[in-house]
Amino acid sequence: MNIAEIFSGLGMDETLITFLISMLPVVELRLAIPAGVSLGLPVWRAALVSVVGNLLPAPFIIAFIRVFMDWLKTRSEHARRFVAWLERRGTGPKADRVRQYEFWGLVLLVAIPLPGTGAWTGSLVAALLDIRMKRALPPIALGVVLAAAIVSLATAGVIELLI
Repeated sequence: MNIAEIFSGLGMDETLITFLISMLPVVELRLAIPAGVSLGLPVWRAALVSVVGNLLPAPFIIAFIRVFMDWLKTRSEHARRFVAWLERRGTGPKADRVRQYEFWGLVLLVAIPLPGTGAWTGSLVAALLDIRMKRALPPIALGVVLAAAIVSLATAGVIELLI
């Protein structure tokens, strides 16, 4: 059973399923677009719904992740180690490039459809680097749109035709 079937079993329609999958960390729109298409949505609609769903958590992550992480550190040793891992990830080598190129660094971090990239990671990095919301959201949004274009082309098979 795949994730789309799980949501379907709850009586949700294809658009809502695609939207909800796109909001999930790690998989984001990289899974939402192919899942939406496999459920019968046209590629353009799956992409549009996925972009909106993928962007929805970004401002909340930027605004509240530090407060949440500080709170989480006080809960248990496992939570403290998890937060330390997130902080290392958000301030590591990828973050150095983001810091150096800020706008284009965030765009590239979000746009490349690989594991460990995307709107969640871009928002985390922006928050940990103290990039203000109004400076962080435009490159994150552009990165999400570019990632959606890449994933949509791959889902539609266009990239396979070009290779």
